[in-house]
Amino acid sequence: MIELIWVGAAYIVGLIASRLSFPPLVGYLVAGYILHVLGIESAQTLTHLADIGIELLLFTVGLKLKLRSLLRPEVLSVGGLHLLIVTGISGIVFLILNKQITGGLVLGASLAFSSTVLAIKVLEDNGELSSLHGRDVLSILILQDIVAIALLAFADGRQPSYWAFALLLLPLLRPLAHRLLTVSRADELRLLLGVSLALAGGVSSESVGISPDIGALLMGVMLAAHPKIDDLSDKLWSLKEVFLVAFFLQIGLAELPNPDQIINALELLGILPLQGILFFVLFLLAGLRSRTAFISSLALMTYSEFALITTAGIVKANLLLPEWNSTIALAVAGSLAIAAPLNRYSHQLFSWLEPFLTRFEKKAGHPDRLPESIGVAEWLVVGMGRTGLSAYLALHRREKRVIGLDADPTVLESLLAEGRRVIYGDAEDSELWSGLPLDRIKGIILTLPDFDARVSAVRLLRKRGYIGQIGTICYLPGEKQKLGQLGANFMIHPLVEAGNQLARQILGDNSELPE
Repeated sequence: MIELIWVGAAYIVGLIASRLSFPPLVGYLVAGYILHVLGIESAQTLTHLADIGIELLLFTVGLKLKLRSLLRPEVLSVGGLHLLIVTGISGIVFLILNKQITGGLVLGASLAFSSTVLAIKVLEDNGELSSLHGRDVLSILILQDIVAIALLAFADGRQPSYWAFALLLLPLLRPLAHRLLTVSRADELRLLLGVSLALAGGVSSESVGISPDIGALLMGVMLAAHPKIDDLSDKLWSLKEVFLVAFFLQIGLAELPNPDQIINALELLGILPLQGILFFVLFLLAGLRSRTAFISSLALMTYSEFALITTAGIVKANLLLPEWNSTIALAVAGSLAIAAPLNRYSHQLFSWLEPFLTRFEKKAGHPDRLPESIGVAEWLVVGMGRTGLSAYLALHRREKRVIGLDADPTVLESLLAEGRRVIYGDAEDSELWSGLPLDRIKGIILTLPDFDARVSAVRLLRKRGYIGQIGTICYLPGEKQKLGQLGANFMIHPLVEAGNQLARQILGDNSELPE
């Protein structure tokens, strides 16, 4: 019965938060407070579920660890300097207030972390997870997660046994783990394997006197190089989110915040814009354009779920007073509530602020620099995924002068190695379209998966004065009407077109079939 009350309350309040355009996480925390007021207490079962959620979170972090992505200059300089600056300021504040300096330093580092859940969801919803700035944001989040793991190990305060060094031998088990993942062809078997390895890592490390979170992370790192790792990570993501609901409920069930804690949380929310400004300045110093810096900074301008975990650890180690648990919980929830709508309209916000923000960017040497020329191309394909590449190859076979454009650096690198003519560019960037010479371009094909990105590209192209043909894809009836009104000349539904093609081929008929 009690489990139904926990889950039901989390769902109802989470649904209300979602309908109000807030992250469901905010609702889970509020649900915990409501249950606390109603006299419903936490239990060992909830604690155990929360622990599993944290282990799965760290296991999925390990799955994404790629050393090469963390060694990029903008990741180390921006992520590293931001951590050092925020941690240092926190330590100075605690020193001036004559409070626990060690706890203040750890708390400062925790407050420098950004919400992985919100940032990835925003980038994924906008179709920007694989873009240049999306990869930078993800790499900075992973760097922060690694620091968080170190802080958890420090706050845990356990005395590891000599057997702890055996954990360093885990990479020797990589061939076996990879083989198990390869032979687990069924989706449910891969999911079970991932959960089993995460829990096994936790049990192994705990048995040698180390936090179970470290073992879960190491197990994830052991699997990181497998070709099917993205599939496993996607499957574990939702499961991990379900278990983490218990963690947020547990915080709310523990105690209600008092007025002082609420004031402290509001003060932390008041300095949140300074975190965003600091990220923006550091991105500019790293050489990124103001647009990339602004969108990336908004995605990182939150307090992290990891701050809750590390704060609980340092409170348990008596490095901070217990009241900080409720303060940080409120600050994290509030930051997510503020950041969610801002990130939803990040591109529109930048378009309003663009004349002001572009004054601060460096004039040359941008890693995300825009193309200055498209050569003698007469056709442009925007979005070089499967659909875009097919369109590119179809035009190329007809000996048309075609060039592709994409915002994913790895896609560009792969296509350039194959001898394709491709350039970097973000279709939602107004500066891209205003700077590209489109006079000789006869037609532009937009195959971007995100509807808002296609809408933005069509609008910007027509606003810029482009009079050539624009073709794009659509998936819903309303999309076709909206794109047509903005100036797209023709739209197709990829799945409808696939059905038409199959019917024409099986009938040996080249005539057009109605939709």
